[in-house]
Amino acid sequence: MQVDSDAMSIWSLVSGATTLVQLVMLLLVALSVMSWVMIVTRIRVIGRARRAGAAFEDRFWSGEDLSSLYQQVKKDPDPDSGQQAIFRAGFQEFVRLSKSSRDADAVMEGAQRAMRVALQREQSRLNRSLPFLATVGSTSPYIGLFGTVWGIMNSFRALANVSQATLAVVAPGIAEALIATAMGLFAAIPAVVAYNRFAAATDELVGECEMFAEEFSSVLHRQAHGRGGAQ
Repeated sequence: MQVDSDAMSIWSLVSGATTLVQLVMLLLVALSVMSWVMIVTRIRVIGRARRAGAAFEDRFWSGEDLSSLYQQVKKDPDPDSGQQAIFRAGFQEFVRLSKSSRDADAVMEGAQRAMRVALQREQSRLNRSLPFLATVGSTSPYIGLFGTVWGIMNSFRALANVSQATLAVVAPGIAEALIATAMGLFAAIPAVVAYNRFAAATDELVGECEMFAEEFSSVLHRQAHGRGGAQ
């Protein structure tokens, strides 16, 4: 007895699956779509952050007066540049404390504290969506496996109602159950690859911001101890 090819098409298997298995498939499709939306968004965010950070560092090291640079970026801040956010926070606190305190160490401590806060905010911004991708990558195969186990279990239960088990009877139920596992892997693999790639890129960008913060601290330290104030 041959298996009907139309009955074994993907759409027929999905539409003929049990309600629970269909819900599992629908959940996996939703997770996959959400993952791809976040993947595309993260690609854009990281790309803009890399370009904006490099552009601001070029301006910073061009020799432009820090007070003039601060006034410019304050009027037109770039939300994509972590280095600029660190500069704005650090220089603003440095100038504010310089006006009220002659203790250079206290001024530097306050400026560095403001830069650390800005760095943490930038790290949180770059890490956004990564926990979701990690969750999808780790749980989707198990969700698909649950749908597969449930579908196979129903197939074996159906065998109890037939006098003779044939491939035509068993194959559709097994195939529709395995689709859930395939969909789970389809949702998980891109999420895992994207998570690893974005985590590495985020660490790289945060490292660049940390390096800039240290270099900027050295500039402010020379001003605080050598000139006693901002330029």
